[in-house]
Order: sequence, then structure tokens, then C-alpha cells
Amino acid sequence: MTSRRDILRAIAEPLVGLYGEREARSIALLAASELSDLPEAAFLTDPQAAVEIDGLATAVERLAAGCPVQYVTGRAQFLGRKFAVREGVLIPRPETEELVAWMLRAERDAAAILDVGTGSGCIAVTLAAELPRTKVAAVDISPTALTVAEENSRTFGATVELRQADMLDDLASVFAGPFDVIVSNPPYVPQRDRATMHPNVRDHEPAEALFVPDDDPLLYYRAIAQAGRKLLRTGGRLYFEIYHLHADALCALLAEEGYADTEVRRDLFGKPRMLCSRKS
Repeated sequence: MTSRRDILRAIAEPLVGLYGEREARSIALLAASELSDLPEAAFLTDPQAAVEIDGLATAVERLAAGCPVQYVTGRAQFLGRKFAVREGVLIPRPETEELVAWMLRAERDAAAILDVGTGSGCIAVTLAAELPRTKVAAVDISPTALTVAEENSRTFGATVELRQADMLDDLASVFAGPFDVIVSNPPYVPQRDRATMHPNVRDHEPAEALFVPDDDPLLYYRAIAQAGRKLLRTGGRLYFEIYHLHADALCALLAEEGYADTEVRRDLFGKPRMLCSRKS
């Protein structure tokens, strides 16, 4: 058995070069908590207490190689729930939490919602769990993502209709609709930004869920907006997580596609990161 303080030190020290001292300690605290099933506070309030973590050496090795802590622990926090995640599935982000929190306030009366590119299912499962009278459907191209989303829907007792499809294809051939809401956090990072991203994201999370061609950065938004013209009822709404540098261009695209009353909201850091637009 090893003290909790020594466990934190053993995890954090190999990570300092990758993340810096403060973030390395934060990652160590999260990893130790998740792998031991102890609250983070236990490592801070009683650091001398003994604890044993099976597979610690392997976990530290993966973390030191840049593997995100969520893949190492197999879990990611999202609006108060711990979602299963694994390599090949995008890790839920705080910005996406903000988008879903907005929807939970604004769409409590929605009868049907479609989540496009569901990944872990964090959006669809949260909406289904919090809005039990709403029919929620979700689509992803990745079989791995759909397996994880199904696992999460079972864990939280949420009913989500999951189907495999490419968001660039005709989604109207996959779902009959009509939907009151379509939501998506599609790929939106330009390929040119790849080199500047932290290696733990660039080298470990699924590229197909992150990156878009430099010459067509709105590719996925355009496809979803066009599908929405068939799938959304009149007055139905699109919700998107967006790349902060493309907010104006996306608003223009949505106007061209027949949407109106587009509202862009900023995240906690003041960047435009989410929007809602109404089908005219």
C-alpha cells in the first residue's frame, strides 16, 4: 500500500514536461480519484492514508505518453454525469456542456430532437434523461461511438434511438422526422490548426471527429443545415457548437439556407462557441 500523497506524486511527476506542474497535478488528482473510486477531496484532506490502485504503472505510462486522462480512466464528466469514453470516441468538452445547458432551458417542450454526430452520446443521453417526454434520436458514422453511446444510454436509463449514418449523406433518408430541434457538435477544426494543438488531443482523439478541410471549413454545418430543411418542422431550430473564428461565416451560410433569428452565444472564455437558428 502507498500513501495518497505518494500516489499523486507518482502520477504527476512524469507529466510535468507535457503539461506543466499545475495541470500535471490536476490530471494526477483526477486520475487517482477515478482509478481508486475515492473522491478527489480524500487525496487532499488525508494525504497520508494508504491506498492501492491496480494497474497504476500502466496508467501512468499511458498518461506520460500523452493519452488523455479520460481514456485512461474510461470516464468523462458531463453535466454531473460520468460518461463512458474510450479511444476512437471524442471526449466531451465544457463548451458542449454549455450548449446542452442552453438547450435544457430553451427546449423543455420539444417533442423530438435529433443529435447529429453523437460520439459518446453525451448530448443525446443528457437530453433524453433530463427531458423524458421528448423523443431523442442520434446518429454517428462510427460503430465504436454508437457502442459507447448505447452503453451510456443504458447506464443513465435514457431512451435514445441510435442509427449509423454519415452526416454528409442525406439524413432525411435515415430519419423520417419531423424534428423540433437538430443539434450537432460536428468536426470544425481546420487542418491548418492541427500542428498547434496539444499532442494529447491531436495524437489520441479521433481525427474524423475534429478536423475539416481548410478550403471548406463549414462542410458539415452546410450538410446538416440542408438536411434540416427536410427534417425540421417550420420554426424548428438548429443548435451548433462552432469554431470561434467561423461564427460570422456560419451565420451567413444559415441565412442562405433559409434560417433566421440566428443567435450566437459566447463560452465562459468570451469566445463565440455556440448558436441557435430557426428554420423559416
